[in-house]
Formats: sequence, structure tokens, C-alpha cells
Amino acid sequence: MRASFLPNSLGRRMALILLVGFALIQLLGLLIHTFNQIKLERLAEEQEFATRAVIIYRHIALAPPGERAALIAREPLPKGDTISLTLLPPVANSFPMPLGARETIRAAIFSYGIPPAIHPHGLILRASGPPVRYSVSFGLPDALLLPPPGENGGLHHGHNGAIPPAEEGLLSLDQFMPPLFWLTISTHIPTPAPWHSPGFATAFLVMTVLGAIMIAWAVRRLLSPVKTLAAAAEALGRDVANAPSLPETGPREIATAAVAFNTMAARIRRFVEDRTFLLTAIGHDLRTPITRLKLRAEYMEDEEQRTKMLADLDEMEAMVAATLAFGRDSTATAPLVRLDLASLLRTILDEAADGAPQHAAALDFAGPDHLPITARPLALKRAFTNLIGNALKYGDAAHVTLHKPFKGQVRIDIDDVGPGIPPEEMERVFEPFHRLESSRNRETGGSGLGLSIARNILRAHGGDIQLINLPERGLRASVTLPA
Repeated sequence: MRASFLPNSLGRRMALILLVGFALIQLLGLLIHTFNQIKLERLAEEQEFATRAVIIYRHIALAPPGERAALIAREPLPKGDTISLTLLPPVANSFPMPLGARETIRAAIFSYGIPPAIHPHGLILRASGPPVRYSVSFGLPDALLLPPPGENGGLHHGHNGAIPPAEEGLLSLDQFMPPLFWLTISTHIPTPAPWHSPGFATAFLVMTVLGAIMIAWAVRRLLSPVKTLAAAAEALGRDVANAPSLPETGPREIATAAVAFNTMAARIRRFVEDRTFLLTAIGHDLRTPITRLKLRAEYMEDEEQRTKMLADLDEMEAMVAATLAFGRDSTATAPLVRLDLASLLRTILDEAADGAPQHAAALDFAGPDHLPITARPLALKRAFTNLIGNALKYGDAAHVTLHKPFKGQVRIDIDDVGPGIPPEEMERVFEPFHRLESSRNRETGGSGLGLSIARNILRAHGGDIQLINLPERGLRASVTLPA
């Protein structure tokens, strides 16, 4: 037998499977949303950094070179950002910025707008880490003068990039060759973690709870017809004659199942009625010839033969009466009423003691003084009378124990001190006309219907009976009934 981690209930099993599937789909959706959120947060951080960097660059580039160091020192910066002014871009211990980030930052810088007069001579985007830092280096647009070929061996660049006429000679070489400075702004790029936000956890919990409520409601609604069908089948098994029909409404599949069940119940009911009618007719028809045979036997001259014939006729009459009782009890229609089970059992024991005084000492009762249940009094009395009678007849004793209700069930144990029953015969003894004792004498073998009648009555009440061999000696008939 394989171990299963699924619940036994179909409803709980369906709910569990749906909840697991819903949780997986929700988790997948949240992961996709999280990745998209991470991309959006990273894009927003890159654009914000690029805007901040270009604003700082414009501020510094428009200032005179001599005031830039002071401006950089006073520049307000977010926590983690740094600014540096160097002769060369700080590229040591760094690597090229990822392509996506590079394109985003470059586009944000130039889309912000930089006046042509301070357009950077160069733009270098680098990254370092961990932790990850992005750096943007702007080449400040200061004038650069190199001697032109043929005249001092260089080229002369003005502030606007034009080459001034060499013949002017109005400015010194140092005034046209300031150093080319690089303004570098760097920032820390934190790893986005949208699941750490309270809104993320709240959304997950709210969606999970709402999904669980919807799944529980849907499973309950879908399985309601199954529970109704199970209840109808249980009612049909208890009382074939009076079991109500299923409503043939609802979805097409449910209505089809209800129609099939009602058709089956009608066929079973008709079969039971036909069998009962047949048994009753045979039993009724047999009574007349049995009575005639008894009258004729009275006129027989042979005393011994007359006695034997009358005994056989009495046995036949008892079997016919038991058969009629079996058919009658199979379709009992008496109403259910409240009765005291303890008083009923004590009454049956008292009647058994009156009928067999020699066994009075072997009859006893143990249990509560009163225990009310809902049952059919005459049918239930017949069932316990058969069981106590069998215990007394074949086991020489009937010790009745009435247990208090447990989990909605009442248990009654009827113990005897007889030889018990072979295990292979435990179920066969409940078959109609099956007897362990093979003789036809009703004082010893009986008709073979007592246990069948008792089980039919008890099952019609929603209970059952089980036979158990006791460890040392004897047989226990353990009866259960709804409390």
C-alpha cells in the first residue's frame, strides 16, 4: 500500500490541488511582475542619475576654471554620490558600463539639453564593484592650443573649436593651452528588491486569501451534488421503500446522474417489492395445505408416525412464519420514534428469562440506566430478540453490555460462552437460510433467518452488526446504531 500525502476527502483533495496550482500561477505572475519592476526601478535610477549628473556638469562647466574646485566642494549630493575633477578620466579598477545602462544614461544626458558652448569634449561611462557603482566622466570644454605645422609646430584651438589666425599673435601660448579636465560623477546603484516593500507582501497575502476563499466556495458548490448523491445512496441502503428521490435539476451532468440514480432506485425498489410479494404469496399459500395436513395427521392411527408428521408440519409452519417475517422486515415502513434503548434491552432480557427460566442466571445487563435513540421499536426489538435468543440457544448465555455514545455511535455487545464460529463462516451466517447446524430441527438448527432479519433491521436503522470470536471462549455480536 503506497503512502499518500493527499487528504482522504475528495473536496479537500480538490481544494488542495487547486490551491497549489493557484499558488504556483500566482508565484509565477509575481515573479514576472517582480522582474519587470526591477527593470523599471533600475531604469528610473539610471535616468535619475543621468539627470543629476548633467545638471552638475552644466553647473561646473559654466563656472570659471578657478572657481570649479570650490563649487564642487559645495555641491549638494545624495548619499553615496561622489564628484572628482581630474586631468585624466578615472578608469582604473573599472569596466565598461552594461550596454543597456550606457544607452539609457547617454540618451538621458543629451535629451536633457546641453548648450553648444559647454558641449563636453568627451563622455566616458564606466562601472565598478561590487557593490555596483556607475561613473560618468565629462570632458570639460576648455580651450586647447597646439602649434600648427609650419608655425611653431602646432595647431591653435580656441574656445569654440576654431583655429585663430596665426598672424594675430595677440595671446601667449599659455593662455591658449589650459589643461583638459574631466569631471566625474559616480553613484551607488542598489539592487532593487520590490518584494521587501510592505505593498508586495500585502498584495501576495490578499490575493492568496481571496483565491483560497474562491476555491473553497467553488469546491463546496461543485461537490454539493456528490454529497447529495452519497446521502441518497445511504438513505436507499437503509430504507429502500421510503428513500426519497434525488432532484433532477442542476447542470446537465448532475441532472443525468440524478435521473440514472432515481431509475436505479426504482428498479431496486420494484425488485424488493416483487421478492417480498413472492415470499408472502408462497408463505400464505403454504399455510392452507399445512393446516389440512395437520388435520389429516390427527386421524392417523400410528401414534409414532402421527407425532413425527405433526413435528414436521410444525417445523414447516415455523419456517413459513420466519419467511413471512423476513419479507415483512425487509420493507418495514413503521415511523421512527424516540425510545429508551436501555429499557428495551432489559425488557428483552426479562422476556428471555421468563421463556427459559433455566437460563435466567446466564442473562445480565450492564450499561447506563437510560439511553434515548431514534428507531422503530417493534423492528429493533425483533432484531435484539433474535440476537439474544441465538446467544442463549447456541452459547448458553447472553451478557449484554450497552456502551455510552462515542462519535455519534452507540455500541451494544452481546457475549455468550459457546464454541464460537469458524472465521470463514463469519459472513455466511448472515445469508438467508444458511445454518451452521445442519439438522432441520427448529429447536437446534432453526430456520436460518434470525441473523439475516437482525442485520436487515439494523442496517435499515443506519447501523450494522459484526461477529467476533472472544479470546478464550464465546462469541460476541457487536451492534452499532446511530446515537
